[in-house]
Amino acid sequence: MNKKIKIFIYILLILIILGVVFWRLDFKRSEGMRLGVNFSQPQAIFLNLDWKKVYISILDDLKFRRLRLQAYWPEIEKEPGKFDFTDLDWQVKEAKKRDAKIIMTIGRRQPHWPECHSPAWADSLSEKEAQEKILSMLTQVVKHYKKESNIIMWQVDNEPLVSWFGKCPPPNKEFLKQEIALVKKLDFRPVLITDSGELSLWYKASKFGDYFGTTMYSAVWSKYFGYVDYKYFFPPAYYNFKARLVGLLPQSVIISELQAEPWQRIDLSDMTLEEQRRTLSADRLKENVLFAESSGFTEAYLWGAEYWYWLKETQQDDSVWQMAKSLLR
Repeated sequence: MNKKIKIFIYILLILIILGVVFWRLDFKRSEGMRLGVNFSQPQAIFLNLDWKKVYISILDDLKFRRLRLQAYWPEIEKEPGKFDFTDLDWQVKEAKKRDAKIIMTIGRRQPHWPECHSPAWADSLSEKEAQEKILSMLTQVVKHYKKESNIIMWQVDNEPLVSWFGKCPPPNKEFLKQEIALVKKLDFRPVLITDSGELSLWYKASKFGDYFGTTMYSAVWSKYFGYVDYKYFFPPAYYNFKARLVGLLPQSVIISELQAEPWQRIDLSDMTLEEQRRTLSADRLKENVLFAESSGFTEAYLWGAEYWYWLKETQQDDSVWQMAKSLLR
């Protein structure tokens, strides 16, 4: 086994053990945690949904007022040098009408598989050429949206130092520094950097942005172990302890992805509702929010709103949708 992998596993085991030891630490529960939601236009389209209806329902029926939106490179620069922000402009405008605040994710690495999202025309570029185009794209995005007062933060890439997940070039800390420096030069708003909450150490990623974002998943599927309840391995104290260990103040940590959809071992359309509920149900959604509150962090963005709508509209099951609505009251 690679020496670095061995070291990583040893450190991770130590953190898990410490997390279990500190399970009963009395972190102040974040009563009234600020709940937001992630929204992905391509994900809604992938589920064969009218993405605009999904988005408006999130705003008007569920009444979310904190959003994490994505400026997907293939959507805004379909041809080299020709930028079209029409769809993203619409999302920002509708949010602004309702005084909803936005974290805007920018860069090549974005939420949802394959993690790195590039337009087809960029496939033939060398990595150096691609980086030049990415910096150009970032410049256009920030300049275009810096006038929008309801955008409160830029997220530069998604989990940019994760090397073991997604179809992406190897992590490049120096290029990440260039991206962040460019964004800060163009605009005054803070920068968010994210990392895996469960399977990363946070040490490297925590040294970059002004705010730090973590995932928080309670149930997953592994080809080695099958379905696993993460909450038994990663209690709320694990996240808080790890934040303090790397020098992060709890108030500077955002839960950027709080699990609110099933972990998909296969395509969603091929999973029975019974199997979906093994990792996400209405009751489990409530448990996940209570779990997040127990971490001592104060802000979390639910991951899976497109799924709630899909479940409601195509499977006639609105239980998760209604639970999400009740959690905002």
